Amino acid sequence: MVRTWYVTVEISGSDVVPGGRGPRETRTFETEREAKSFARAKFDEGLVVYAGTINPQLPKQHISSGQLLAWLDGKERR
Repeated sequence: MVRTWYVTVEISGSDVVPGGRGPRETRTFETEREAKSFARAKFDEGLVVYAGTINPQLPKQHISSGQLLAWLDGKERR
């Protein structure tokens, strides 16, 4: 089982560092489809989500929270 995608979710809560990010949870997935499904569910919960490929997967991809909707909707990133 080769996991080539990751999704990181910022967990809401009282442990948020002042002026910084809250605690995060990262999960890995074999396929982009699995990663998108998990990311969509967490995004729909109102959480901040990031995703990308794990080295040495090429081409390397990083999907920021601002690019997430385009990625989930299958729109090309440039």
